Amino acid sequence: MSERKKVKILKEVLGSPFNSGRESLFYCPKCKHHKKKMSVNLSKNKFKCWVCDYSGNDVTHLVRRYGTKQQKEEWYEVCDIIDHSDLELRLNEILSEAPDTKLDKQKIDLPQEFCTLTSRKLPESTMPAISYLRRRDIERNDVVTWKIGHCTSGLFKDRIIIPSFDVDGDVNYFIARSYSKTAFPKYKNPNVPKNIIFNELFLDFAKDLVLVEGVFDAINAGGNVVPILGSTLDEKHPLFQKIIENQTNVYLALDHDARKKETKIAKLLNSYGISVYKIDTTGYQDVGVMPRDVYAYRKARASLFTETTLLNHRYT
Repeated sequence: MSERKKVKILKEVLGSPFNSGRESLFYCPKCKHHKKKMSVNLSKNKFKCWVCDYSGNDVTHLVRRYGTKQQKEEWYEVCDIIDHSDLELRLNEILSEAPDTKLDKQKIDLPQEFCTLTSRKLPESTMPAISYLRRRDIERNDVVTWKIGHCTSGLFKDRIIIPSFDVDGDVNYFIARSYSKTAFPKYKNPNVPKNIIFNELFLDFAKDLVLVEGVFDAINAGGNVVPILGSTLDEKHPLFQKIIENQTNVYLALDHDARKKETKIAKLLNSYGISVYKIDTTGYQDVGVMPRDVYAYRKARASLFTETTLLNHRYT
C-alpha cells in the first residue's frame, strides 16, 4: 500500500511515468529532457537520469526539492519520516542567512615563486617535488587534475603547492606541504580564513559528495570530493549551506580518530534531511594512505547513518 501511495505522490510531482519492470521512468526535473529518462527504483530507493546523470540514493530528495508543501507532508507521512514538521522553515532560514558570496569573496594570489608541475617536460629542479608525490602514489593525472605546483625559493621554499579555485575560477586558498626534511612546519598555508569550499569550481552538488579531512585524502579518493581542511561543519559554513541548498547526498570518510567530529557532522546534516553515508576507514590513518581499490570497495559498501547509528556513535 505504501509503495502505491509513493508512486501516486511521485506522479503528482514528476508527471506520469513509463513503467519498466521494477523501475519507473519519469521526465527529469533537472535537465528537462523531452523524453522520460530518469529512472526511479522505489525498492532500492534510488533515482538516476540517464541524460544529465542527476542521481541520488534517496527518492525523498526529489519530493523535497520539486514537490509542493502538501506533497512533501504526504511523502513524509507515507515514509514514516519523523521530526520534519519544521524542516522546511529551517531550510528557508539557513539559506536566507547565507552570505552573498560575491560580496564576501575571498581571493588570493599564489606564491610569486610558484611553478607548475603539470608540464610534460620538467626541469631537474622539480625532481625532489616529483619524488615526494610519487612516494605518496600521486600520479601525473592527479597533478594535472589538481593543478599541483611547487616552490624552490621564497616563503614557501621546498613545498608542494595545491591551489583551491572558487566557483569563478579564482584562487581562494592553497595548501603548502613541505617535501624537504629541512622545511618546517610540514604545512605552511596562507594566513587567510579556511571556511571556503575547496575547489568548488570542480564540484557537482547534484551528485553524491564525499567529505574528507585533507587535500591529500581528496586526491587519493578522486571524484566528487572535498577536503574540510581539518575543520568541522556548522550552519554558517558555505560548504554546509551549499549541501543544504542542493540537498546533496554526503559520504563521510574522515580520519579514523575523528569519530566524534564525524558523528557531529552526520547528526547536523541529518537534522536538515540530508542522507549521510559512512565510509569505513578502519585500519588506515586516513584516506590518503588507503589503497585506491580498497577505498573504492569501501565506498561502494558505505553504510547509511540512521538514528540508531547516531545513538551507537554518540559522543560525549
